[in-house]
Amino acid sequence: MVSTEFRSLLVGALILLPACSFTEDLLWPTFSAEDPAGENSQTASVAPATRPAVTPQPALGTGNFVPIGVTMGQNTGTFVGKKVVELRQELQRLQAQIGSHNGQLQQLRGKLVANSQRYHGTIAAVNARLQVGTTPGNPILVQQFSSAQGDLDRLGQDVASMTSLSGNIGNSSTMSAFLAESAKAAFSVSGAIDADHQQLAILEDEVNRTDVLIDRLLKEVSNDVRRQTNYVSTERANLNLLSTGIRTGEIYGGSLMNIAMANSSGGKGVKAGAPTNTAGKRPLIVIRFDRPKVAYQQALYNTISKVLEQLPNATFDLVAIAPTSGGQARVSLNSNKARRHSENVLRSLIEMGLPPARVAVSARTVAQARSNEVHLYLR
Repeated sequence: MVSTEFRSLLVGALILLPACSFTEDLLWPTFSAEDPAGENSQTASVAPATRPAVTPQPALGTGNFVPIGVTMGQNTGTFVGKKVVELRQELQRLQAQIGSHNGQLQQLRGKLVANSQRYHGTIAAVNARLQVGTTPGNPILVQQFSSAQGDLDRLGQDVASMTSLSGNIGNSSTMSAFLAESAKAAFSVSGAIDADHQQLAILEDEVNRTDVLIDRLLKEVSNDVRRQTNYVSTERANLNLLSTGIRTGEIYGGSLMNIAMANSSGGKGVKAGAPTNTAGKRPLIVIRFDRPKVAYQQALYNTISKVLEQLPNATFDLVAIAPTSGGQARVSLNSNKARRHSENVLRSLIEMGLPPARVAVSARTVAQARSNEVHLYLR
């Protein structure tokens, strides 16, 4: 159930929308063909989405991981002395791997930034065009969308390469641990001279310092992978919504799921469950399907996004309403049409990024209804 306090907050937030007047139709949007100016007045009264349809790229790490080098020594001719030479050579190879890993990391970071800048530039151009208004399915925007999609795919490939790099660094970490244990064990081998132990001490210290460098490198790469993976995933959801905007010629904000997740860390697994009894409740939005091509998407998005900003874990009831007039055959026909309309509204919500598990769908007949309608309620 939704508290009275939240409804007051929601009403207050809608009152403050720019260029809006305080009317009941604004607070609880209704679309009807009976008013010839209804569609235009609704478009004028619904505030455009202000949330950007692209999120800033998370900051990448700035570490530059240069190996410290290996102190050279001499072969004393003892068994331990030969072991020191072998370990020193292994450490040199390990540090060469680290240098290679560091070079790959810096190169990948540069590619990520370049691809992200190109992606943001393309998305900004699309949103600017949608903001001033355009035709549905504008081929120029479709082409720009394809370009942005390619940029995002390249970002995904960069993140995959960074993930692979993380695995290679993990292998180097295993090798570093082996060298540390080998250097420590060499101290207990008999037949060594003082020079052997002196070189072993230096070698052990350099192995430990190399191990610390690898840990720092691995941690920074892992953080980069986590942040960039979330970023790409978020943008894929935003791109899905942007494609809907291009198809309808409307501008939306970010994905509804992203809006919810930005305000709560625990909203992803929320489920609506079975439909609830909505009799007597006031709907968030009423869509009357009494004319072809009812343009409800913008108002629907704005309404749901406002709710999710206040209640990130909100769930909804979507109810298909059919009138009871006209006899049993007519009622049956209207009920089927109302269900199809509710399926279309649900599809629109999914395209906007709302998980289908957040919405319970039901149907009923209402004697007072004059046309097929779809009502959306907040649980």
